[in-house]
Amino acid sequence: MERGKRQALSSFFGGAGFYIALLLCVFAVGIGGYFWLFAGNETEPAEDAGAEDQQIIEVDQPTETEPPVETGGQEEAEEVHQPVTVLMPETEAEPAEELPVVAEPPTLIVSPLIGETVAVFSSEMPLYNATTRDWRTHEGVDISAAAGTAVVAASAGTVLSVTEDDRLGTTVVISHTDGYETTYASLQEEVSVAEGEEVSAGQQIGAVGNTTLTESALGAHLHFAVTKDGTPVDPEEYLNQG
Repeated sequence: MERGKRQALSSFFGGAGFYIALLLCVFAVGIGGYFWLFAGNETEPAEDAGAEDQQIIEVDQPTETEPPVETGGQEEAEEVHQPVTVLMPETEAEPAEELPVVAEPPTLIVSPLIGETVAVFSSEMPLYNATTRDWRTHEGVDISAAAGTAVVAASAGTVLSVTEDDRLGTTVVISHTDGYETTYASLQEEVSVAEGEEVSAGQQIGAVGNTTLTESALGAHLHFAVTKDGTPVDPEEYLNQG
């Protein structure tokens, strides 16, 4: 029986079985070559893709594409805030117009009469008046002198009025600078100036008389009064300015 099996196998491999086995071997070799061919192609692109991804990552790195520029922060700030000097064209200044200098003469103030003061200035406290026999304020000073003694303007100015006052008698009023006005009363009827006339300091304007009705008890004298912008001023203080 052993012998029969061997003869059967020999006849199989010697005949059609030989070709079947050969075909199987070729098939196996073909399949192996297929897997080897396509498996190798798939791995290589994967490796290439990995290389490409690595290359893209390296390109995005700023250290390779945009190298940092080393600059000193303090120096750069100083350059930004450094003042810029702008040169403007030079222009010639026009010479200032020279105006002539006119020296103003000092204001000269003199006493209108040299004599004894018999009644002082008192615009707030009433004084006793021997003529009227009462107490009243006195907005001037009374200077006693012999009748006919010359009375002069205390300062330069313009004669505002020459009048016969019912209370003060013959009166001359002169306007001066800075709002001052001077009044000369109880003069003789004949005066030396007229209304609107310009007078200088020390110029005679009249003479001592006794024409005032409210101060006749004092005898011949000059009633001298001063106002500043309409307000009574002590004549002594005004005369002391000179």
